[in-house]
This record gives sequence, structure tokens and C-alpha cells, in this order.
Amino acid sequence: MMDSKDFVYPSQEVMDYATVKSYDDLYHESIKNREGFWAEEAKRLEWYKPWDKVLDDSNHPFYKWFTGGKTNIIQNAIDRHLKTANRNKLAFIWEGEPGDLKTYSYHALNREVCEFANILKAMGVHKGDIVTIYMPQIPEQIFAMLACAKIGAAHSVVYGGFSHEALAERINAANSRVVITADGGFRRGKPTRLKDIVNKAMELSPTMEVCITVKRTGEEVYMENDRDYWYHDLKALPIASHKCETEQMDAEDMLFLLYTSGSTGKPKGLVHTHGGYSVYTSATHRMVFDIKPEDRWWCAADPGWITGHSYMVYGPLINGSTIFMYEGAPNHPYPDRWWRMIDKYGITVLYTSPTAIRGLMRYGESWVNRHDISSLRLLGSVGEPINPEAWRWYHEVVGKKKCPIMDTWWQTETGGFVITPLPVTPLKPGSATKPFFGHEVGVVDEQGNDVAANEVGALVIKNPWPGMARTIMGDDNRYNETYWSKFEKQKYYHAGDSARKDEDGYFWIIGRSDDVIKVSGYRLGTAEIESAAVSHSDVAEAAAIALPHELKGSGIHLYVILKAGLTGSKELAKELLDHVAKVMGPIARPEEVIFADSLPKTRSGKIMRRVLKARALGEDEGDLSTLDD
Repeated sequence: MMDSKDFVYPSQEVMDYATVKSYDDLYHESIKNREGFWAEEAKRLEWYKPWDKVLDDSNHPFYKWFTGGKTNIIQNAIDRHLKTANRNKLAFIWEGEPGDLKTYSYHALNREVCEFANILKAMGVHKGDIVTIYMPQIPEQIFAMLACAKIGAAHSVVYGGFSHEALAERINAANSRVVITADGGFRRGKPTRLKDIVNKAMELSPTMEVCITVKRTGEEVYMENDRDYWYHDLKALPIASHKCETEQMDAEDMLFLLYTSGSTGKPKGLVHTHGGYSVYTSATHRMVFDIKPEDRWWCAADPGWITGHSYMVYGPLINGSTIFMYEGAPNHPYPDRWWRMIDKYGITVLYTSPTAIRGLMRYGESWVNRHDISSLRLLGSVGEPINPEAWRWYHEVVGKKKCPIMDTWWQTETGGFVITPLPVTPLKPGSATKPFFGHEVGVVDEQGNDVAANEVGALVIKNPWPGMARTIMGDDNRYNETYWSKFEKQKYYHAGDSARKDEDGYFWIIGRSDDVIKVSGYRLGTAEIESAAVSHSDVAEAAAIALPHELKGSGIHLYVILKAGLTGSKELAKELLDHVAKVMGPIARPEEVIFADSLPKTRSGKIMRRVLKARALGEDEGDLSTLDD
């Protein structure tokens, strides 16, 4: 056991307030009787028809949960609250970047969702269709997601920072015929022009027939007859009734599709379902953050990513929470924007990324200390490993040493938290601590054997769980190959991260071990970045690597081979930086471009990015025997 000074212990007040008082007892019980544990969690929810079987594991790795059960996530996220005192409780509070404010009770939320659902029905959206959503962080983004789910359509939310090419690729892959967007949103005081991007994307999308646009910024946008409709115009028509039946769905029916970058150029459309995802997100949210009826919950993520799906929208709504949502930048117009809103709205739990924490940390303590943020009782971290320095600042300056930090490890593929503390867990700055209930997690070598304490290995999950993605849409083989083939014999899920487990059983996530770069917690495939670079007329070949970045966690560095007869220059380097940002979106803009004569490759032609990274960091380059040159 490590010395006690290495731990940060919860206060007696936190211990007394906690619902789950002891991790160990419940964890061991959840492993001994995993199906029983998840059945008890599922019983907390309402079902149109109970399940016949908790887990169907007859077709590994295509597990099914709560088979035979009939439900709809809306049944638990909205409908059941209308029969209780929650009907008049605030469902969410929204503040726009300019300072405008909107609030919705669960009753009001239901009306908005029903109206949007009926509009979608009038546009020919049916059960099983996939609707693409490309929006700023405004209330209608959440209404659109919930409306799709209510009528049995799946949603595919695309992050509003992606380019029109990236958006078109995701529209086409999902065969969407309807897209929902806005004229724009506000970011750092300026309107973004999202409808312009959607218009360009639709030119590349043969399946696209209808675009519904929410008016947010008032900027003039191009609208095409019989294709483009203003949301406020549709809402004023009789079609937008505020009553709409919730579609009964099979537990295994698709709830949403979410694209995540992979090590090949084609994004992976991960499928999540109504039943298991409802159980998993609500259980993890309720237990990890010890959610109480009086809480005001702020997950400062974008619904374009899995964190926004699971812990801004679905998990909190199922648990009857009051959600806070903010549209804009954390430092606009001043670096105290977040702290001012926590003070103003009495936020009790803040869940955000290490990138955001480091960004606000740069401005110092004074911006935090000028506001009363004593309402906070818990903090959370998500998206990437948090460095101990940022952890301590978050704990001491924001949390005033009284708010435990729930540092969560999970993925788009897992649907919700996998490794995470509880409020009663003794913490180690930088460690995600221990597995959530029902999970056996390991660090293994290439053969799938557990490695010794503090040895680095591959992070694996040794069992199925309800929130897991069911497949990659239209590509079962890729799903199996990407996540399950490496440790096929053991039937382990391969997370693609490297990690170590210390002598106390605490997990420390090292980072991605495949060809995926995490920038500010967002996963970007190296192949997509390289493809964007090579689409420039002067580039013959490119390799993207991640190097440590003080603010973003990782920054993209691009190695480029130019076509014969061309030479690199500062001007061309800047042009390439702008080009990649234009093709993929600003989030993928590299930190620098390095012109090279050759790239380290295996004899089969695979670029050895680890060699480039080792050289850039001045580290040992490892075994080079497979290098062609």
C-alpha cells in the first residue's frame, strides 16, 4: 500500500452525504452476480414490457441486453416524470453566449419535444430512419435529439466544428434524408455560419431531401424551395401539435448513431440502443455523481460527442436532474464566464475536460475567487487523462479542497463510465481509480496475460456491459476486427489505450496506442488528417503524430513529403495548416508542418508514426528491424 499522503481523502461531510458508502462490497457483489446487478438497475426504470433475458451472449461479440423488453429512452427521460412532482421541476436552464436565458420544466420540455417530433413526422421521418443533426449548443439541439428518439428514428449528431466534407461523409454513410441545423451559433462574440456549411454538404449528399433550420443568429442564409424549411415557420403550423405518442421500441432497437474517428480514413458509425444504454447511462450518472433531486448538473460538453449524449442529455434526464447548458466559449467576454454562471445558477456539479481546466487555469485564481461558487459539491473530468498539476488546481482553486474530482475513463464505444471513482473513493491525482460496478478491467500484454503492477500494457474490458456499442453500422466485420480480434481467445474488448495498474489497483491511463489522436478530448484519426493534407495539390504524402500540448493535451504535428520539384516554405506550411483546417474543421488544425524527404515505413508500406514521435521527443526509437530503410 502506498503511503497515505499519496491519497486525497473525501471529507466526512462527503461520506455522510453519499448514497453508496462502500465501493468494495458492492463491486464484489456486482462481479459475482453481474446479470443480477444490471437487472436491479433496469428495474429502476419503466418498461412497456419487461425483458425475457438480461444478457444474450450467444453470439460473441454481438451481445444483446434485456432482450424481449419493450421501452423507449423517452419513456424514462420525459414521460414518467410527467406523472410525478418532476413535471413542474426545471429540466434545463440554458444561457446563450450573448447572455440570453431560457428555462424549461419537464412539462415544457415534453411540449417542445412533441412539437418537434410531429414536425419530423410531417417531413416523412419514420421509425428506423436516421436524422442528421448539425447544430450549435442551443435548446433545439436537445429537442431534436429527443424528438428523433420519441418517434423511433435514430439521430446522428455531428459536431458543429466539422467541415462540410466531413459532414457530407457522415450524412452519406448514414443514408440520411433529413438534416437539422441552425443559421449559426455564437462563439467568442461572433456568429458561426452553420447553414452555409450544411448547404455545401448537401451538394455532396445525394440522399439529402429536407433541411430544417433553427433561426439563432439572424444572419442571412440561402434557403432552397422544397428543401429548406425554417423551424419557426413549421412550428406555427397545425402539424406541430404538442401531443405525440412515444413509439414503443425493442430494447435492442437503435437509439443513435455516432461517428468516431478510427485508424483508417473512414469514420466508424457506432450503434447504441434504447434499452441497455438507458440502464447504463442512468446508473453510472446517478452513482458516480451521487445525484440528488436538488442538484443542478452542468456537463460542459457538446452533444456532438458521446459525453454530451450520455451525460448532458440522456443520463441526467432519466434521473430527473436539472441540467445547465451554455452556448459559447468559457472565456467570453472574460475568463470568469464559467464561474459567474456557477454563482448565478447555483450549479452543484461541474463535469468538464482537462483541456478546459488547463485553459482556465492559465488566467489564474483571481477570476475564480471573485465569484461565490460554494454551491459546487462535486467536480468531474472527462475526455483524456488529467495531469496532476491541473487536477490539483481544479481541486484546490475551483473545488476549495472540499469537492472530490470524479476523473472518468470511458469511450464512445462504451456508452458511459468504465473506470471512475465514487465520491467516497480515496483519490490519486491523475488516476481514474477503479472499475465501475459490473466491470472487470485489465492491463495485459500482447498475448492477453495480465502484466505486473505498474507495468504498461493494453487496456481491456473482460466482460460485456449494457451500454456497449452493438456494432459499426453496416460493418460487423470492422466492429469485430477493431475491438475484439486482438484478444479473441479471451473474448476481451480492446480499448486501444495503453495503461498501467498500480499496487493499490488504481488505473493510470497513458493514452492512445493506435493511430488516433486526441485533441482537447476529441478523437481524430491520423488517416483522416493525412488524407486531408494529401488532398492539397502540392502534397505527395503525409504523416500525422500527436505531441504533448500544454493546453490541448495533444497537438497534431504533420510531416509532409511534397511532390517532385517542390520545396517547402513558411508560406506553404501556413497554407497547409489552413487547408487541413478547412477540409476537416478547425479542431484538426495541426500545430506545425514539417517538410521531409522520406517517412519511416515498414516493408509493407505502413508509416511508423511511433518512430516520428520518438524522434520528435528525443526518445528511444525502439525496434527498427521492420523498417524498410
